[in-house]
Amino acid sequence: MSKRKHHETVMESREFQNNYDAFSDDISGRWTQVLEEFPGKLKSGISALLPRLAEGLKQEDDHDDSVYTGNTGISLLHLHLHNVFPQGDDLRTSYQYLERSLQRLKGRRFTFLCGDAGPLALGSILLNKLGREAESKACLDKLHQLHEACLDPGLPDELLYGRGGYLYALLFAQSHLPDASIDVRIMEDVYRCIIKSGEAFSKRERSKSPLMYAWHDKKYIGAAHGLSGILCLLMQVTLPVAQEYLHSHVKPSVDYVLELAFPTGNYPSSLGNNSDRLLHWCHGAPGVIHMLLQAHKVFGDEKYLEAAKRCGDVIWERGLLRKGYGLCHGTAGNAYAFVALYQNTKDNKYMYQAQKFAEWCLDYGKHGCRAPDHPYSLFEGMAGTIYFLADLLNPDAAKFPAFYF
Repeated sequence: MSKRKHHETVMESREFQNNYDAFSDDISGRWTQVLEEFPGKLKSGISALLPRLAEGLKQEDDHDDSVYTGNTGISLLHLHLHNVFPQGDDLRTSYQYLERSLQRLKGRRFTFLCGDAGPLALGSILLNKLGREAESKACLDKLHQLHEACLDPGLPDELLYGRGGYLYALLFAQSHLPDASIDVRIMEDVYRCIIKSGEAFSKRERSKSPLMYAWHDKKYIGAAHGLSGILCLLMQVTLPVAQEYLHSHVKPSVDYVLELAFPTGNYPSSLGNNSDRLLHWCHGAPGVIHMLLQAHKVFGDEKYLEAAKRCGDVIWERGLLRKGYGLCHGTAGNAYAFVALYQNTKDNKYMYQAQKFAEWCLDYGKHGCRAPDHPYSLFEGMAGTIYFLADLLNPDAAKFPAFYF
């Protein structure tokens, strides 16, 4: 088999063909009507999926307390639904899912997605909303106490299991709580530790990037475990300490990632991997695009926006994934790329593309996708798809969960 045919076979096994019409003058001319009709479709779809989610969760592992695949992720979904549909009882439901997790914290991991920091950050927010200020502060105190373990020099820096995930938890809590709640000194220490760790590893590896990181001995590029995810987070920090490193370390590292793009607009999963296969939020253009758009916002250079648009093109072409409908490695997670492009450009083309991927997700389970290991969870399954669909009801404020705060 030729390399080309083998490449095409691999591609066919990873995504469905996108048969949706491209955005056109005709669609643009009917755009007001399209916008008026779509919220009804979203609300109907969410209403249909929520009972299926509730029934499916009865079969899930009740001892998984993570945001990524466990109870805290379902709690985060219901907090999101409360913000979108404030008349319901989602706030109470959110705390019901979280309460068990808060009672079972083990203190072994400190990240938002896969550790104690997620339940503690969310707990501080929910309890504050419920008027239980003393309990909210207790959660916040425990979140602060995790920073000592986080500063261990032998630990990774990425989002799922590393320091980046703890920094995100602090930023997430800060964005939802009164201004004086988060200890800014802790945030500064963690930020500086991430910078120094990446700087030291870069020097050891003689990398052209001022910052470089590894996870399980691989130098990943994507959002979940890699350089682009860390850089996207670092660029969202507005503390004075961030200004010290913004142009000397962060920007040239972003430029380094920019140069790694494949001709298709996609990005490798890790250094040395020249296979243009993975197109997920966790690995590939759907995660890297957020770093590029954040760089455009911070530095104003159009090259980042143009690279992000190339990401959008390949996601539109190849982003309807056979792996499922989820956030981390599914169609809903890929669709957030179009939402981010729309927010940065106000080009209706990208809102249309997000809507088409949403339509795909509204036909949940009808395409023959593979069943994920945790089919109802926030990052692998149905809960994440519902989160995305609810976000599209207010696309200007939509944010990929656990990546933007």
